[in-house]
Amino acid sequence: MVVKKYVDDSFDPVRLGGIGEKVAEDIAAQCGVETRSLVLGHLQRGGSPSAFDRILATRLGAAAVKLVVEGNFNRMVCLRTPNIESVDLFTAVEEAKLVDPSGDLVFAAKAVGISFGD
Repeated sequence: MVVKKYVDDSFDPVRLGGIGEKVAEDIAAQCGVETRSLVLGHLQRGGSPSAFDRILATRLGAAAVKLVVEGNFNRMVCLRTPNIESVDLFTAVEEAKLVDPSGDLVFAAKAVGISFGD
């Protein structure tokens, strides 16, 4: 699989892309488990990323790669302002973290047009 394509009408005609799909295929082949890739932008549909979003994504990605290189599996990277840290996956999901439906987080989301189906 070639992980680049040519885009005629671009100032930079060679575009990299598709690496997530390649990595998913390799994981599935080597581990024997169903593996899927996801284009984050397709999931989010939340508009253009800000500079903070881009820097945070880079920091989280770098921290995740560092965990793999160190052999620290079953951990999740997280932002604990101002630091990027990691937590044990089982600890992270053992207790539901609920959002108060009458709290300021939901109020702010609704104020910018996010619908919760109500």
